[in-house]
Amino acid sequence: MIELRNVTKKFGSFTAVDNISLVVPPGECFGFLGPNGAGKTTTIKMMTGLFSPTSGEILINGFDVVKEPMKAKSYTSYVPDQPFLYDKLTGREFLYFIGGLYKMEKKAIAGKIEEVIEHFEIGDWVDKRTEDYSQGMRQRVTIAAALVHEPKVFIIDEPMVGLDPKSSKIVRETLRMMARQGASIFMSTHSLPIAEELCDRVGFVKDGRLVFLGTQESLQAYKQKYDGKFESVFLELTK
Repeated sequence: MIELRNVTKKFGSFTAVDNISLVVPPGECFGFLGPNGAGKTTTIKMMTGLFSPTSGEILINGFDVVKEPMKAKSYTSYVPDQPFLYDKLTGREFLYFIGGLYKMEKKAIAGKIEEVIEHFEIGDWVDKRTEDYSQGMRQRVTIAAALVHEPKVFIIDEPMVGLDPKSSKIVRETLRMMARQGASIFMSTHSLPIAEELCDRVGFVKDGRLVFLGTQESLQAYKQKYDGKFESVFLELTK
């Protein structure tokens, strides 16, 4: 579970995130949308412990990310918008490295790695250096690594950027699978169709403030006020 309680982040006199509160329960895929500079990335960096909130609290499975960062991070996986891999490692070596960071036993790591290799269809590439991977393959391996320790909370930023159709399909199926298995998924995206397809609820942020928070059903009422398009609702709420 993810809980944000009156979270604010200031940089000097500039307020990047302004009093955001929300909960993402187990089994839900939550879409976080907004224009560039709205505060999405800053919010994610606070959730992952890269920034500390100026005020408010962020809890991951009940653990405060500031007061108990290691416990909070033990339940979390984060995939940034630009996949990061160690270019001189093979995909398999990188997967073992990530499993080791979470102090998994070697036998457990090996078993889980075989599962994600099959699921993400990376067997032909997993023993090659990641410096030779395409953008889609890098994203697949990055997400595979994020799942090795079976996180309860999955935070992903722009999951479909640069993906070929096959990689996009695998990632979409993975997010659905994780939600079915009870993970809390927090997805920041610019892709309105992806949010509409995958997310149980969405939040629109503008100038650091949450201007809409609701289910797909509640969005339908907004859509009917305009031209029936998700894009029109987004533009209206964030203008």
